[in-house]
Amino acid sequence: QVQLVESGGGLVQPGGSLRLSCAASGSILSPYAMGWYRQAPGKQRILVAIISSGGDINYADSVKGRFTISRDNAKNTLSLQMNSLKPEDTAVYYCNKNGVRWPWGQGTQVTVSS
Repeated sequence: QVQLVESGGGLVQPGGSLRLSCAASGSILSPYAMGWYRQAPGKQRILVAIISSGGDINYADSVKGRFTISRDNAKNTLSLQMNSLKPEDTAVYYCNKNGVRWPWGQGTQVTVSS
């Protein structure tokens, strides 16, 4: 059973930064395209950043230029550096495999507010 554990969220002022981390157990991440998703209150979960097994990266337009996804295959982790945060980035953030997804973790809450 694969378990995903997200961490690093918190309360930050607009313009601030956070770095999210995702640790996986039960599987290695390196063969898979991995993504960061977010779900704002009352909205559907959406993909915000994805990194392929070969390192190709894509971002949702809403976060392009502000967020950076990366992976550390040696540590079996996925990260999301979030800069210039906006109130509309407020959401619970999750990591997961692209395609047929593993069970979702508990996510990490990011709140951007003054």
